[in-house]
Amino acid sequence: MNHLKVFFSRRDSLAVGVAFVVMGFLFGNWATMIPYIKYKYDLSDSILGLVLLSMPIGCLASNYGAAVLVKKWGMRQMTVAGMILLSIAYSIAFMLHSLWIVVLGLVLAGICVSILNIAMNMTAAALEKSASVYIISTCHGMFSVGLMLGSFMLSITKPLGWSEPLHMLVMSGCTILAALLSYRTILNIKILSAIPSNEDERLKLTWPSGALLTMVVISLCTNMTEGSMADWATLYMSDIVKAVDSKIGWGLTSYSAFMALGRFGGDALIPKYGQNNILSWGALIVFVGFVLAIFAPYTYSTIVGFGLVGLGVSLGSPILYASAARYPDIPHSGGLAIMNTFSMAGFLAGPVLIGFISDVSNLSIALGFVGVLALLWFVKARNAVLY
Repeated sequence: MNHLKVFFSRRDSLAVGVAFVVMGFLFGNWATMIPYIKYKYDLSDSILGLVLLSMPIGCLASNYGAAVLVKKWGMRQMTVAGMILLSIAYSIAFMLHSLWIVVLGLVLAGICVSILNIAMNMTAAALEKSASVYIISTCHGMFSVGLMLGSFMLSITKPLGWSEPLHMLVMSGCTILAALLSYRTILNIKILSAIPSNEDERLKLTWPSGALLTMVVISLCTNMTEGSMADWATLYMSDIVKAVDSKIGWGLTSYSAFMALGRFGGDALIPKYGQNNILSWGALIVFVGFVLAIFAPYTYSTIVGFGLVGLGVSLGSPILYASAARYPDIPHSGGLAIMNTFSMAGFLAGPVLIGFISDVSNLSIALGFVGVLALLWFVKARNAVLY
């Protein structure tokens, strides 16, 4: 637990952690309201999948520009700006009773996700190197805490009679407040040659090859798992498990809680057991979790299954993002931008694929497809070259 004491005793690491919490919190709130969007506009699973495609379009279309912005204006400045802009973007999706406004809001959210994701991961990696601390995994754990809290908030506001638009506006206001409270500490973080750069070095995004390509393949699998759980876990509890209304969000909450648990232990476990072993065992745990949820679709067994999925996938992103930041012969913002491009493609486009598979079969088979991807992830992780 020493690494956690270090993390929570430092103002700078806590401030960076706030950015991860904000992203997870906003996404968790959005994810629990996907059923509201589906039933409000009477959407089929495939059409809902197309609506959800709006966010990855925004993210992928802006990823290179986001990397350039972060390089030009600074990782710390764009971390703060990203938190505020993302809060506003999610609110736009609920401002007017129009599906096109939802699509516009999600496109803007995708752009802001790209900016914030690159900026906060670069800041965390830079702080790790300059302060000689391990915080990347714990920072990703803070994202999971945010996701867990966000997925639980609707259970609090719904009994109070709050409408979904009001709920999202209030939640976004809370995250803007968090950004304003932490911005001074983030901007004052001292990064002393944490990530060396050459002023003449131009940022280039190239197609990954070799060890980086292997990392990207694993990342696609892990992030498709994360995205599918975030977007479809609540609907699975509602449509397949037929859980009572008060427990519909518990599957996502269990997933998020165990993901946070794994990530909070990651900064101690990864150096001890090795990145390859952690990734490999994580893939097997994810597979077992999906098997349990699919073949025993009852409330509590599904909650346990989703918890196992969260635990197994928990250290995928921390390991792969940190490794991409250290990848040789590529500018650090470039390595992270390449990883971010494919990671967010999996995280945001994966749920769209799930929607189409579900429409031609059912949601159980669609999630089973994600479970099979864990086996590919397992095979690739055993011999992957990581940095």
